[in-house]
Amino acid sequence: MRFDGFGAKPDPLKSRPVPSGMVLEEGDFLPNPGNLRMFQYLPPGLKPGAALVVTLHGCGQTAAGYDLGAGWCQLAQQWGFAVLAPEQKAVNNPHTCFDWFNPEDITRGSGEADSIACMVRTMIESHGLDGGRVFITGLSAGGAMTSVMLATYPELFAGGAIIAGLPFGAAQDVRDALESMRSAPLHTPAQWGDRVRAASDYQGRRPKVSVWHGALDTTVNINNAQAIVAQWADLHGLSLTAARQELVDGAIRLSWGDRLELYTLATMGHGTPIASSDLGQPGPFILEAGISSSRRIAQFWGLKPSWLATVTAPMQAEQAAAALLEIEMTVLQKKSVEAAKASAKAESLIWRALKAAGLVRR
Repeated sequence: MRFDGFGAKPDPLKSRPVPSGMVLEEGDFLPNPGNLRMFQYLPPGLKPGAALVVTLHGCGQTAAGYDLGAGWCQLAQQWGFAVLAPEQKAVNNPHTCFDWFNPEDITRGSGEADSIACMVRTMIESHGLDGGRVFITGLSAGGAMTSVMLATYPELFAGGAIIAGLPFGAAQDVRDALESMRSAPLHTPAQWGDRVRAASDYQGRRPKVSVWHGALDTTVNINNAQAIVAQWADLHGLSLTAARQELVDGAIRLSWGDRLELYTLATMGHGTPIASSDLGQPGPFILEAGISSSRRIAQFWGLKPSWLATVTAPMQAEQAAAALLEIEMTVLQKKSVEAAKASAKAESLIWRALKAAGLVRR
């Protein structure tokens, strides 16, 4: 088993044919204080005023590899939006993780966060895209960096999606990051919300947020998903107890109107869930789960064209409650001695990688 986050570097997605006409092209932008690379995809026939989706890869991945797995360019071609895919450089982080825990890179106006914001502005200006329909999503370290961008540049984004990530303000250095990955810090929803409010002087409507997490994730503990939901429920003025519960393609979905949702996948570990019969291709941390997170996220954002038929209705509340109980029992059974050993192995790999990189010395 391989681990993401700050652990062993995963094998890159194996070479597979890229669907015709769906190749990310490198672009130029300035300024670039975070020293990142910019890749873009503009599907044929893209209309003026189209939406933009920003995708942030996980550790050990590339922009193109993550896109191939999650299927964002494929969906962009179907639904008519542009894709921006920032890419980390090994010179910044030895495992090509976005530095979501480094104060210089997660502060408005500096580092990697500012580079991504500059890319967004460049895409909007260069291609005549709709600045009111910009969305961002990411996996793991990319998910945590998505939290950073939604907090530090909320005026740029209409929505976000955080997959196996962490809430904004969970870490300010490497040690904090490791602790937060094991278990999210304990804060009230208001305290989590205050961390976002302090990140900028923005006073407007906050982006809508979709959160996805595998219940068996031994790399980033699922209580981080709960902390993200608490953070954004507070920012949107939502009551955590007011969620609607339903079962969607085997995943438990909690939703708070059109502003916030949480998908929990009972038997999934660390990665982005896909349905390869629909979008994407399985690979390291791109996990076959029978549900297309990319399509569901884009639909939640409102990117689905009006002429397309509506997705099948979700399971009724009573059925969902029974299914949730069954899933909870499955999770308890799977959290066995083997899972504990896997978690300990992951922690050992993380510390060895950090020591090798000279980031810790004990």
